[in-house]
Amino acid sequence: MEAGVAVSVQNQSVKFILPDGSSKEASAGSSYKDFIESQLPFLKNKALAVRLNGTDVLDLSRTIDSTTTPNTTPKLEVLTFQDKEGWETFQHSAAHLLGMAVQNLYKDAKLTVGPVIENGPGFFYYDIDFTETVITPEDFPKIEAEMKKIVDSDFEVFRKVWDKKEAISVFEKMGENYKIEIVGQISDEKVSIYGMGEWFDLCRGPHIPRSGFLKAFKLTALSGAYWKADKNNRMLTRIYGIAFPSKKELDEYVFQLEEAKKRDHRKIGKEMDLFSFQPEAPGFPFWHPKGTTLWNALADYIRKECARRGYQEIKTPAVLSSELWRRSGHWENFNENMYFVAIDEEEFAIKPMNCPGCSLIYKHHLHSYKELPLRFAELGSVHRHELHGVLHGLFRVRAFTQDDAHIYAPLDYLETEVLDIIDFTFNVYKKFGFQEFKTYIATRPEKSQGKDEDWEFATNALQQALEKRNIPFSIKEGEGAFYGPKIEFNIKDSIGRMWQCGTVQIDFSMPDRFELDYTDSDGAKKRPVMIHRAIYGSLERFIGILIEHFEGKFPLWISPNQIRVLTVTENVQDYGSEILKNLIDLGFRAEADFRNEKIGAKIRDSILKKANYLLVLGQKEKDSGTVAVRKRGSEETISMSYSEFYSLLEKEVSEGL
Repeated sequence: MEAGVAVSVQNQSVKFILPDGSSKEASAGSSYKDFIESQLPFLKNKALAVRLNGTDVLDLSRTIDSTTTPNTTPKLEVLTFQDKEGWETFQHSAAHLLGMAVQNLYKDAKLTVGPVIENGPGFFYYDIDFTETVITPEDFPKIEAEMKKIVDSDFEVFRKVWDKKEAISVFEKMGENYKIEIVGQISDEKVSIYGMGEWFDLCRGPHIPRSGFLKAFKLTALSGAYWKADKNNRMLTRIYGIAFPSKKELDEYVFQLEEAKKRDHRKIGKEMDLFSFQPEAPGFPFWHPKGTTLWNALADYIRKECARRGYQEIKTPAVLSSELWRRSGHWENFNENMYFVAIDEEEFAIKPMNCPGCSLIYKHHLHSYKELPLRFAELGSVHRHELHGVLHGLFRVRAFTQDDAHIYAPLDYLETEVLDIIDFTFNVYKKFGFQEFKTYIATRPEKSQGKDEDWEFATNALQQALEKRNIPFSIKEGEGAFYGPKIEFNIKDSIGRMWQCGTVQIDFSMPDRFELDYTDSDGAKKRPVMIHRAIYGSLERFIGILIEHFEGKFPLWISPNQIRVLTVTENVQDYGSEILKNLIDLGFRAEADFRNEKIGAKIRDSILKKANYLLVLGQKEKDSGTVAVRKRGSEETISMSYSEFYSLLEKEVSEGL
C-alpha cells in the first residue's frame, strides 16, 4: 500500500469520521466509489475524489486498506466540483481529455505537461509538441468534437503503477521523449499512469472515475510556450480550456467571461476618463478629475460611517525608520514587499501597512480603561513592491489607500468589537447593492509571529463572533496575516464573481512588541488587544470592483457624472448656466455641454460618459422655466419644473440609489 492512505481496522472493516462528525463503516478491500454508492448515495453522481485526514486526495477507484494504523480513525471528505481539490481534479481530468483527443487526431503530437490554473485564459492547459502540424483556433471545433466522442464513450479512468524502468521502456517505444525526461527527474522508484480506453499518460493524479463526467467543456485560447520555460528549448503549442459538470454551468461561465470583457475596469476607466497608468510610474495609478471625484465620494462615505461609530481619524507618515519595521515584525515577515530609502545615512522604509504608525500614536499617551476601546481610523496610503507580471489595473497595484482602522481594547471587549465590525462591514456592502457574500477564517501561516495560545484564542474568538451572527464560513488554512488570524469578507458582483475585500484581524503580537498598555480599574498595567480592520480593503481595488459591478453606471450618490446640462441652441445658454450654477451650489456634480453641436451628438456623448441624468434645454424650457429630463438607460424625456427635478435628486441620493 502507498503512503498516506492508511486507515483503521475494525473486524476487517474501516470506520471513517465524516465532516459532520458522524461515522460510517466500509469493507476493507472495497473502493471509495463502492463506499460512497452504499453509504452516501446522495453523492454518487457528484463525487470526484476523496480526501483522507485533510491531506491525501485519492481517486475513487483506490482500494480501502485495513492493514495499518489500527489505533486511529481516519477523517474522510468526499470532494465534489464545489471543493477546491475536487475542482482541480475535474480540470486536470479535462486536460487529459484534451491530450487524448489531440493524440487521436494528430499522430505527430507529443504531450508534455497539462496543469490546472486558477487565473488565466483557461482553467487548464496542455503544452504539446506538434512536430509537423500547425494548430490555430480554427481547429478547436474539430478537437472539441473528438473530446465529445471520448466523453460519450464514458471510458473508465484507470490507474497503474509502474517501475521507472518499465515506464521509460514503454515511452521509448512510443517516442514520447518528454515523458522519458520527466520520469528521469522523479525521485521515487515507481510512477503512476492514468488512462482511458487504450490511451494513457504519465500523471500523479488524482482523476475523476469516468470520462462521462466531463459533460461540458470549451477550448478558450492558444499560445506558444518554451519547454520548461527556457527559450533555448523547443517552442510548444499551449492549448487552454475550461470544463464544467453541466452545459448550463459552462454557458453561465462563458456569459460571465463575455460580460467581464465588456465590464473591464481598465476599458471603462479609460472611456470615462477616471484614471490612467503611465510608463514613468508602472503600477502606480494616476487619478484624473472624474476618478478623483469617485475616490473622494467613497472616502467621504466611509469617514462619515466611522465617525458615527466612534472612530477618530488619524494620519501617519509614509516613511518610517527601518528599526520600527524590525520591531513590528514586518522586516522579518514582509520585507520583500517593501521599498527602502536612505535618509541622512540611515535606512527608512515606505510604509506597506499602517498599523505600526498607529501604534506609535497610541503609545504617545497614557491610557485608562475608561477611554477604551480606542478606535483609530486612517485612510492610509501604502506602497508595496509587486512583481511586474502580477500588476493588473486597479486590482493589483504598487500604491493604494486602505480604509484602515485599529482598535485597542481590553480583552473582555473583544467579542463586542468584532461583532460591531461584522455589522459595519455588511452595512457598507449592502449600501453599494451587494447582497451575496462568502466568508472565511484564515488561520496561522507558516511565516508568523506570536504565541500559540494567542493564535488559538484569537481564531476561536473570530469563529464565535461569526457563529453568533449566524454567518456561515469556511477555513483558509495558513492564510492569515503574519501577526494574527483574520476574517475575510467576499462579495458577489452583478455577474456572479466573488471578490475578497474586507478583513478583521486579531493581533496580540504587536501590543507586546510595542509595549502598549493601559491602566485597569485595579490600577494594574495591562496589555490591550489590537484589532485591525478594513472594509473596502483598498479604495483602488474596491473602485475597480464597483466599475465592473455597475459597468460604469454608478448610482447617483457616488457617480462622478451625475448631471449633464445640454443646450439645444446658443440662445438658451444663459438659462443653462443658471441651472448649472444652482445644481453645483446645491452640492451636485453637474457639468454643461454648451458646444455649438447638434443635440443628438451631445446626447450620444453624454450617454458614453454614463451620466445619470441629462437636462435638455431649449427655448420651450427657458420660456416655461422647466427642464426636460432624460434618465440614464431611458429614451424618454420628461418635462418637469426645476424644483420637481431637485426633489427627485434628493430622494434618489437619500435612498442610496
